[in-house]
Amino acid sequence: MSSGNYSFQTRCLSSLTKVFADEELQDLPYANASALQGETYSFQIAYRLGGPQTRTLKSIGVRIETDLPAALLIRSVGLAPSEFPCYGDHDGHVLRSTPGLYPDPLFPVHPNEGIAAVPGQWRSIWITAEIDSDAKAGNYPIRVIFESAEGERIGEEAFELDIVGARLPEQKLLHTEWLHTDCLATYYRVDIFSEAHWIWIERYMETASRHGINMILTPIFTPPLDTQVGGERPTVQLVDVVKDGDRYTFGFGRLKRWVDLCERHGIRFLEFSHLFTQWGAAHAPKIMASENGQYKQIFGWETDASGRQYAAFLDQFLPSLLQFIREHGLEAHSYFHVSDEPGLNHLPTYRSASQIVAKHLADYPVIDALSNYEFYEQGLVRNPIPASNHIREFQENGIPNLWTYYCCSQYKQVSNRFFNMPSVRNRVIGMQLYKGNIAGFLHWGYNFWYSQYSKYPIDPYRVTDAGLAFPSGDAFVVYPGEDGPIESIRLEVFFEALQDLRALQLLESMIGRERVLQLVEEGLPEGLDFDVCPTDTAWLLSRREAVNRAIREGLKTEGR
Repeated sequence: MSSGNYSFQTRCLSSLTKVFADEELQDLPYANASALQGETYSFQIAYRLGGPQTRTLKSIGVRIETDLPAALLIRSVGLAPSEFPCYGDHDGHVLRSTPGLYPDPLFPVHPNEGIAAVPGQWRSIWITAEIDSDAKAGNYPIRVIFESAEGERIGEEAFELDIVGARLPEQKLLHTEWLHTDCLATYYRVDIFSEAHWIWIERYMETASRHGINMILTPIFTPPLDTQVGGERPTVQLVDVVKDGDRYTFGFGRLKRWVDLCERHGIRFLEFSHLFTQWGAAHAPKIMASENGQYKQIFGWETDASGRQYAAFLDQFLPSLLQFIREHGLEAHSYFHVSDEPGLNHLPTYRSASQIVAKHLADYPVIDALSNYEFYEQGLVRNPIPASNHIREFQENGIPNLWTYYCCSQYKQVSNRFFNMPSVRNRVIGMQLYKGNIAGFLHWGYNFWYSQYSKYPIDPYRVTDAGLAFPSGDAFVVYPGEDGPIESIRLEVFFEALQDLRALQLLESMIGRERVLQLVEEGLPEGLDFDVCPTDTAWLLSRREAVNRAIREGLKTEGR
């Protein structure tokens, strides 16, 4: 649309398009889709200022006209810098491999400020509809109108959303993204577990819960994760410890507050932080205690994990923790960790650590991210979490209730969510989780805002690779905002994957698993698996639409 001395171009796009400021749009318009009752649906509108206009056009208003029974949210897709977008030996399924600005954070659009258009640059707005769980089925036009600061209409797009009269079922998958409470305290400059800190913790928990994160890393002691050997992270210890000679007593007041907070926001599952250090279980985590009136560290890097002192501590601590769990009815919702990502060379130390806790935790799931089948084969972990590029051996051996995870190392032929990857590569994991009948998914980076090994804090708006350590997009999916988390494209798209999984499970209840798999894998010569990762956006969108059509047909068959 032209207005005066400029033109204003717009185009409706799916949530899977990444709009770069410095390149032409590659994707065709996408202006109609379907969704289930209770689903969160997102789409984008790209826009560009053209013509002889040489200055940025500011205070552009955006408003929506629709009868859609949903809560609607408009956000502006911001650009985040990436100095390290990928490893040098990346596969071919990336959008770019060069440093630069990548679309990622989703900023609120303030009514008094609107959005801005920079001449010659494509930008986009992100529109989210939280559809009512009892929304009436039918087609709902959505008109999105752009107006200049003077109130002149300068652009308009129309999107049509078809609501299917079936409610999206509850999420069965257990999903954890590690919440780093110390990063919150550091960034917002508040004392740990002060009232101000608890406010920030709650806001980040609430956002996590709204995006399908139903399990939370619970720091009974400061989590021994991504910490330089000999170094330490700020103390975030929920359990009070009093040491009197060889005897210990424990206070669970802060842990109870944490549990209550989780319950308030629908986070039903707790994963208690690791009882031994990362990458081998050779040492104890940092544990602080009061002894003779002095608050001090009693265990840490100097502690031999297999030594008598730490084993004696755990022999007193774990029964006390389990009593707390029973008293509060948390038996079916509690999960434990030994050590994160041990390798084959760590088998002896992991075996020792596993044996120390096994006598106490025989009735509880112990889950650890590890990718060597030998740990399970030798009975050292009952609930292994292999990486997505190592899961096949575990699947072939029929391990029940299998989980999976990915991080910076899973970047060839598998799903992931780096800045430079197409969003379809993020979202396809929902279908992969369904095909693999996976019970849980873990990721380490909800809000890791430190450098690698936690040597120093970083500004997530300037450093997105943990200090040139991990490809941008691995370490966090939320940014710090003035009032709480700023969500990202990657967080939203991953939640769409979880909704795809739930839709597939609903369809399975109607037509059976075999027919669902046939529908999902249509158009895939190699089928679908964790190491067979389709990257065609049109294919994925068409499969989800096919699922929705099949659900609609299933409703007719059932007479609903």
